[in-house]
Amino acid sequence: MTDVRTLSAGAAIGVVLLAHPAGSQVPAVAPAAAIEHVVVIFQENVSFDHYFATYPRAANLPGERPFTALPGTPAVAGLSGDLLTKNPNFLNPANGVDAVNPYRLAPSQAATADQDHSYTQEQLAYDHGKMDFFPGSLGQGDTPPGGRATQAPKSLNLAYFDGNTVAALWNYAQRYAMSDHFFQATFGPSVLGALNLVSGQTNGVASVKNGASPNVLIDGGAGSYTVLGDVDPIGDICSSSKRIQVTMAGRNVGDLLDAAGVSWGWFEEGFDLTAVNPDGTTGCDRSHTSAVTGLPSKDYIAHHEPFQYYPSTANLKHVRPTSVASIGAKGDAANHQYDLHDFFAALDAGHFPAVSFLKPAAYQNGHAGYSDPIDEQAFLVRVLNDVQRRPEWKNTVVLLTWDDSDGWYDHLMGPIVNSSVGPVDVLDGDGICGDGRRILPGVAPSTRHALGRCGYGPRLPLLVISPYARANYVDSTVTNVASIPRFIEDVFLDGRRIGGGSFDAISGTLNAMLDFSKPPNLTPLILDERTGHAPQTAPAPAPKPLEGATVTVSGNLLKITNHSGDPWVEMRIAVTDRAAFDEASAYACWGDRLDADETLSTKIDECTNMQGKRFGALEPRLAAVSAHVPEHGFERSVFTLK
Repeated sequence: MTDVRTLSAGAAIGVVLLAHPAGSQVPAVAPAAAIEHVVVIFQENVSFDHYFATYPRAANLPGERPFTALPGTPAVAGLSGDLLTKNPNFLNPANGVDAVNPYRLAPSQAATADQDHSYTQEQLAYDHGKMDFFPGSLGQGDTPPGGRATQAPKSLNLAYFDGNTVAALWNYAQRYAMSDHFFQATFGPSVLGALNLVSGQTNGVASVKNGASPNVLIDGGAGSYTVLGDVDPIGDICSSSKRIQVTMAGRNVGDLLDAAGVSWGWFEEGFDLTAVNPDGTTGCDRSHTSAVTGLPSKDYIAHHEPFQYYPSTANLKHVRPTSVASIGAKGDAANHQYDLHDFFAALDAGHFPAVSFLKPAAYQNGHAGYSDPIDEQAFLVRVLNDVQRRPEWKNTVVLLTWDDSDGWYDHLMGPIVNSSVGPVDVLDGDGICGDGRRILPGVAPSTRHALGRCGYGPRLPLLVISPYARANYVDSTVTNVASIPRFIEDVFLDGRRIGGGSFDAISGTLNAMLDFSKPPNLTPLILDERTGHAPQTAPAPAPKPLEGATVTVSGNLLKITNHSGDPWVEMRIAVTDRAAFDEASAYACWGDRLDADETLSTKIDECTNMQGKRFGALEPRLAAVSAHVPEHGFERSVFTLK
């Protein structure tokens, strides 16, 4: 296994080197008996320093919700000392007026501009390992028209948030484990990160549509092509006709899971083209408008869905699953590609897949420009609150990470484990990235050295959230995005690898962040979606029993009707598995006093919609089994799945 040494050069420029000390050991991955579910939450465009630069110390300025770390919280390889006051980017005159030190963004500044994060420009920002040309190479201060982000200089990409803004992430790091040496497999934008997540390979383009561009596709050697930029999948009915489109050859981890009979699925909001959003949008145009950025964005982004590039795992017409029971299963028409609400439906039914990849609507994915850390936090907390409350939580590992850095500054350079030589490579001089010798092969056997895959790229956050995660733990084992498919392969596939030059074969393991020598900590960390902190408990007003109510199920609509004429409503609705009623896993939805323009029916609709759209998926399968059951001074109605 590998250990890590962090060296400093000049003005504390971090460079990671690998060593192999005698006796170094990492706990073996748990057997399938301990891990039955792996959930991968794959967000967008955040570097490690952008969210964790000063962890665990937040500024806690007046008017901001304070964050106070637990005693004994370990430090991370973040920004401190000269990196904050004499940063290499501040000292580099090539940055011009944007030569500044890193600076903090307040919660009120959550809406920001997107940065450049292309393959070549990121290498230029690294400047031969000096890490001092981020504003000059990647900085973007302009913002989309109509949004709430303020105009900023190119030095914006040196800015970072702390626990006063990304409170939920810092709280998860306190309870569970995180890595401060987790990197992109290669330099470059979203598609490269997504492909490396599922296949560890960006070489092997099988077909191209709508032309080509050296900024998007390059000669990978021996007649092959390597993806370098954001292309759409050929045939996806939501792909843009104005964007270059490709199909990829080779295998991905989904193929391996299918061959082994392991259930799995990719769940991305907006994939269900039959659904209608609250604003009336539907089809490929389903969208939301962020209250933080002020910008509308389509929910589904085709180039964020990596399995669509491979014919074996694509669902190009977005066909719906045959049933909730078929979600994750091999052979169904949906071919493992689903909407996010399908994950919640499978979760509610008690049989979500062994491996699940989750992607929110674009406005909640963290991508600067159209998303932000506040909207992102609401999604993450909703999902993690839900998963942690389930009986299956005791056998679940959640891996939370991001696809690329967006060009946000990170001071720590990872090892270059895979080199590349060609016109797009500049890290170590014109035409070269790395030593030029260690180059992984491509998909085709004839491609002995696949070019355009230099890495590791920028450092990203990674959190491991599980009852088996080491508590309040920071791991410095060098890992990368392809360590995630490697983890899945080790848990479910007896270590079988993808092959074809995939990064999974040379990637470090995530095992050090898990501890199976102790009983799992099954106490969930339930947070507030708005604040990112544990909800503050306050004495609840004495509820008033609901009298004279009836419960009916008509078509897709659940109705609870109050015949008493009393406008004061206290209602709890629990949805549970009929075969194993577990009060701890029941989900509550509370109403309050009805407003003048509300009916009881609309209040219940509003309440259930706030519960992660769970009821939207379940209503056709609900049956009332009892109602008006007195408990603790109020009435409860219990429902169970048909």
